[in-house]
Amino acid sequence: MRDFLDRSRWPADEWRLTERRYDAGDLGLTETLFAVGNGYLGLRGNVEEGRDSHTHGTFVNGFHETWPIQHAEEAFGFARVGQTIVNAPDAKIIRLYVDDEPLLLSVADLHEYERSLDLRDGVLRRRLLWRTPSGKRVLVESTRMVSLEQKHLAVMTFEVTLLDDPAPVAISSQILNRQDGEDEYHVRHKAMGEGSDPRKAEQLTRRVLEPQTNEGDSDTGRVALGFRCAESGMTLGVMADHDIVTENEFTSRVVTGDDLAKTTYRVAAQPGVPVRLTKTVAYHTSRGVPSRELLDRCRRTLDRARDLGVPELRAEQRTWLDAFWARADVEVPGQPEVQQAIRWNLFSIMQAAARAEGQGIPAKGVTGSGYGGHYFWDTEVYVMPFLTYTTPRAARNALRFRYSLLDAARRRAGQLAQKGALFPWRTINGEEASAYYAAGTAQYHIDADIAYALSQYVGATGDVEFLDREGIDVFVETARLWADLGFWRSEEGSTFHIHGVTGPDEYTTVVNDNLYTNVMARFNLRRAAEAVRTLQHSNPTAYADAKARLSLTDEEVEEWGRAARNMSIPFDEHLGIHPQDSHFLEREMWDLDHTPLDKRPLLLNYHPLVIYRFQVLKQADVVLALFLQGEDFTPEQKRADFEYYDPITTGDSTLSAVVQSIIASEVGYHDLAYRYFLSALFVDLADRHGNTSDGVHVASTGGVWSAVAAGFGGFRDLGAGQWTMDPRLPDDWESLTYRLTLRGTRVRVTVRPDELELVVEDGQGHLAFEVRGAEVVVGPDAPVTVPLDGQGPRLEGEPPSPIGTRRSDGTIISAIVPGA
Repeated sequence: MRDFLDRSRWPADEWRLTERRYDAGDLGLTETLFAVGNGYLGLRGNVEEGRDSHTHGTFVNGFHETWPIQHAEEAFGFARVGQTIVNAPDAKIIRLYVDDEPLLLSVADLHEYERSLDLRDGVLRRRLLWRTPSGKRVLVESTRMVSLEQKHLAVMTFEVTLLDDPAPVAISSQILNRQDGEDEYHVRHKAMGEGSDPRKAEQLTRRVLEPQTNEGDSDTGRVALGFRCAESGMTLGVMADHDIVTENEFTSRVVTGDDLAKTTYRVAAQPGVPVRLTKTVAYHTSRGVPSRELLDRCRRTLDRARDLGVPELRAEQRTWLDAFWARADVEVPGQPEVQQAIRWNLFSIMQAAARAEGQGIPAKGVTGSGYGGHYFWDTEVYVMPFLTYTTPRAARNALRFRYSLLDAARRRAGQLAQKGALFPWRTINGEEASAYYAAGTAQYHIDADIAYALSQYVGATGDVEFLDREGIDVFVETARLWADLGFWRSEEGSTFHIHGVTGPDEYTTVVNDNLYTNVMARFNLRRAAEAVRTLQHSNPTAYADAKARLSLTDEEVEEWGRAARNMSIPFDEHLGIHPQDSHFLEREMWDLDHTPLDKRPLLLNYHPLVIYRFQVLKQADVVLALFLQGEDFTPEQKRADFEYYDPITTGDSTLSAVVQSIIASEVGYHDLAYRYFLSALFVDLADRHGNTSDGVHVASTGGVWSAVAAGFGGFRDLGAGQWTMDPRLPDDWESLTYRLTLRGTRVRVTVRPDELELVVEDGQGHLAFEVRGAEVVVGPDAPVTVPLDGQGPRLEGEPPSPIGTRRSDGTIISAIVPGA
């Protein structure tokens, strides 16, 4: 395989991500890669010393500021209030001075350096040997952990040992409000981030965090700050405890102000006598509870942490992660580089979702401010499968968050003159925050994506209690939206159409009968009708409650079924493919082969109107429908569609490669599938899109799991407890092992070149799978091995470009590079 990393700096280690050489040239990348978080709280991998950084970042999921969106030209129904995640006060800072000389990595004489993130215990470690300007050798070792068990807690240690000579040492531990104004070294962009890339967060020029309180205790070293967001009214409390252990003589001093709380230790350090500082930090946030009350909560969190002690907190973390890896690990023996990258991607999903209770899963998790900390459809289509099949509790939390936004979605539908509910394209608080409606609000498919994730979760877990009590409301209101948005046309029989929408491909907007949208809306309508009928028979009481609560009628349920059966699904008989929308094939193609690299990605180099005129895709659209609703397409259709769309897909979105890999595997392009997989696998680790500094691409990390389980592993969930497997093992893999938790039973799936093995690892249930047309049943103490005759069809190379294809009207599809 092609290795995307410099292994002299980034050694292949199946359970750790390690950096063996400090490089100030890619700080944004390493700050993201070494971020630690738990889905609620995230700390970017900034160095403790605080100055040599690309973008400082401490993020609390859902903690945001609002601001009025200023449209150049107003229109009814445009999003009015923007939402941006707030860079919370930074408690990572621990500065070191020896002989009054600061440790600054960019100029330090480093004789040893190693930083590593251990994926088994979730601890970031750093060890360096610094020779000071006066020639003294200083060993500095630090750790950082965001607790997965104690949701609001972070734990840091910082140990300094002089190796040769005595020297005065000062350690300054701080909590600093970086969100507002200049940082402590008067370099504004280091505090706030900068740039005009639309994928980045909006920059607020006014003060965001209004100081409410500050506290400091000189006896204990405990310090605290409290704030309120100026416009959203959200509040935050942050508090830090300090515990210093050393046999050296030392003094301490505490200073607090509106934006800074600082505990400083002055030590008369002797050689060989370490100075160890332990810093525990608690963050609590609220939609309006006074910050003083939040500080009371912080106090309780820190008191509990002090009672437990760091060893016990670390033990809790290891136990939590041991259970996670038992459920979620993917094993690829003999491929250490791939194994390391897969585990880092899975770990990143966990860090984005584990403790996101009551909130969504941001596109960047809690590792950066990219996309303003917003929640998208990324969660339901790319992240939820991993959670549903490995960590169902987290999947349920994510769905309950969407349910909590249902009233806001109803209001949004009303603003667009529709019935039912329309979930916002991008949001934090439930209100639409997308200022560009053509590639935002028009993506109505988010309703169907949420319904799809809900259906997938209920089918995999059997959680009918959630469906009967809350999920049914989501099914009903999303189905109502489609029934109202679409319309009937009786030209050649009665067909149901949906116009004026945008599909997943954001290079083609506001179109009629987008294939993906119609296919997913069809699923949404029929699944909602099925859910209502099932509820009516299985739980009459819950059905009566839902019928009254939702003003549900039998007639509208019948209408959903009729609309689903008669949904317009575009198909071009001449080309034998599904057009992406009703007019897609009328456009000419963009000549990607002759587009200069400095003009990629297209969205950063061409006006949207230029892009919209061509057959060119930002990301998989029809191909995604082939994956999510594969049972609705024949193998021949899947191959034809893939071969047409793959050459005109730019991959400018990190959401694309994983889907292209899955369908390439299925139709037989094994080598191409593996290339797409590697591209997705190293999206962040190798910064393949040049914006990993904004945070982890969480959807891509989730897609990596799907590419493994659904692509190479061949797993498909057809709904209602129907699961199939048809593996496509890469040529140079000796085996692949992944896990699925279904109806409370965990199954280990191992694919080898000549067999598929199913073993129940946990649970007492018996599960049935269809493996290449034959049903097999696996249960406790009853493993199953199924012989495999090869790994599916094989097609060499990659699909040829469709440029020059003749349309049904006799015209030929041409290609150009605009402006060339």
